[in-house]
Amino acid sequence: MEKEFSMLYAAAQEGNVTTLRQLLKQDKLILDRLIVINNNGFSETPLHVAAMLGHADFVKEIITYKPELAKEVDAWHSTPLHLAVAKGHLETVKVLLMLVDDLKNLCSAWDGEGRNSMHLAVMRGRLDVLRELLKVAPEAARINLKDRNENILHVCVRHNQLEALKLLVNVMDGDYQFVNAKNDYGMTILHLAVTYKQIETVKFLVTNTRVEVNATNTNKFTAFDILAESQRSEKDFDISESLRSVGASQTINQSLLTKKHIHDHGTKNDQSNSNNQKENQEDETTKMTESWLSRKRESLMIVASLIATMAFQAGTNPPGGLWQDNSPSKSISQVTQHDTIIADSPSVFDHLAGESIIACYNDKKFMYHIYLFCNTVGFVGSLSIILLLVTGLPFGRRFWMWILTVILWLTITAVTLTYVVAIWVAAPSKETRIVEGLLDFFVAIWGGVMLVIAVLHTIRLVIKLFKWLGNFILGRIKRSCV
Repeated sequence: MEKEFSMLYAAAQEGNVTTLRQLLKQDKLILDRLIVINNNGFSETPLHVAAMLGHADFVKEIITYKPELAKEVDAWHSTPLHLAVAKGHLETVKVLLMLVDDLKNLCSAWDGEGRNSMHLAVMRGRLDVLRELLKVAPEAARINLKDRNENILHVCVRHNQLEALKLLVNVMDGDYQFVNAKNDYGMTILHLAVTYKQIETVKFLVTNTRVEVNATNTNKFTAFDILAESQRSEKDFDISESLRSVGASQTINQSLLTKKHIHDHGTKNDQSNSNNQKENQEDETTKMTESWLSRKRESLMIVASLIATMAFQAGTNPPGGLWQDNSPSKSISQVTQHDTIIADSPSVFDHLAGESIIACYNDKKFMYHIYLFCNTVGFVGSLSIILLLVTGLPFGRRFWMWILTVILWLTITAVTLTYVVAIWVAAPSKETRIVEGLLDFFVAIWGGVMLVIAVLHTIRLVIKLFKWLGNFILGRIKRSCV
């Protein structure tokens, strides 16, 4: 009997229908015996093997003779349909769905990981297989994962299968309850899409489904709250715009608005609510300040890194380039034997390879010195900002961020002057007038921008000063009246 079983499994691996028929002719009960053995802990049936390897003809033959084998499970509690779906064997899946009677139970059966065949099709991105399953047993798509309160849409988002998500939403005709189902943590598919920073999924959900954009999880967080609490990335802006476009909001803001409404329409006995509102407003202000400082630090780091890269390149590649050879001031034959200098000494040469070209011309040396000074100021300033930000110093106050901003301001100005000098040096003599006009225009524009910034900051400082003086005087008046 063991020999016949071995031949049967070998035929399943090869998809050999002829051998299967010969074995069934010799022993019509061989498949029944397999079912008994499998129920006693055998790992898998020949149908599992054939389904996993995609031998559709063998699967058709064996199911035609013994359809009960389609419901058998292996050691991992997987049916042949689970295996065929996971491997993406479309023809094998079609055969199983065509020949098995109880399709509802077959498609709904969980494997050892609590997944049915549709869950597996979604996880592996088997869209063609998923379409076949939805044709014969669409109700299986509404079954959650075993022991987990997550439906198939959650599976789509967790495995970033947007096309499968679109297909399922379309088949379910945008079912409101289905789209807004929550898992054990109260997370909807929109919560998960924001958590995993899936921009296209978020856009699809908010524009093509009836997903509730302000639904809250067990922590009372909306999708917008999760985005605000997550680590910043370049994807956040697009997700934020998509959420804002459909009226998404944060629970913190909603809480404040609710308490403000109670305060405005309540009685004098609502003093405790007023105090809570003030505390929440202070917390919100603190969070907004911290968020501003965080964004400010990130912006300073990015700009400083960019300027440092530019300044380094400008320092090693000055305008006009570098000499590629050594040029002697007198021929080597003119060096007498009384000369104590060797032939490759700098005093023998007008310039050496690797030196700046403009530094060797007397009429441009001064401009080169200015260029070198400005570029060095920009390079050192940007490196100073980077060093201060990465050392972990407590730049948690606006004053220190203002200091870093001033340093960056000076650094940008130095880089601007470096550009002006580079253009001036590189311009040919016949184009001097045009270059002078362009540089005058550039300097005027830049000076105007700097002046506007200085005036705006001055006005802001004056306003703050007047507010402080006003509060100080009112405080003195109140204390004198008491």
